Amino acid sequence: MRCFVAIELPDDVRAALARSQASLRQRAPRADLRWVDAAGLHVTLKFLGEVAEDRLSALTDALRAAVAPHAALALAVAGLGGFPSLGRPRVLWAGIPTGVAELGRLAAAVERALAPLGFPPESRPFRGHVTIARVRSPRGIGRIAAAIRAGGDVDFGRWTATDVVLFQSRLRPSGAVYEPLARFALANHS
Repeated sequence: MRCFVAIELPDDVRAALARSQASLRQRAPRADLRWVDAAGLHVTLKFLGEVAEDRLSALTDALRAAVAPHAALALAVAGLGGFPSLGRPRVLWAGIPTGVAELGRLAAAVERALAPLGFPPESRPFRGHVTIARVRSPRGIGRIAAAIRAGGDVDFGRWTATDVVLFQSRLRPSGAVYEPLARFALANHS
């Protein structure tokens, strides 16, 4: 099963991001993008790929130990951009401008805990974000980039993240569906 570790977004932040996605879609209706469904918006800490079911117990034990010492995180989602750049993006994202250091430490702890289980560390430095779309081809991307640049630093909302979730990603013809497999409380939250 395909799995990843993430922080869920509250409904109000998802709704604000969905409104932004709809606005961008209207400004560039022919852009060749695969938009992430609002229900699936999240902050990925670690993509795991295929995980055998018999490894789930060790995986959940390692994640529980990695997450437990970390306090709940005050986070915000604001601003839009693209990876590797807005001029030639492969991914469109919403940024995480607050709690950056704490979120980075949590992601690093997850990386360290999972490396002995055979999940190699990421080659790129961690940058907390919410993926809102994936670019299939450059068609229409100039209009999207212009709309993002003109939109400024939109604030999509703030919340306190109290847990980390291990998700299974099920690929369907309509897109990926994310199902929580386990939740791990951050310190002072159970």
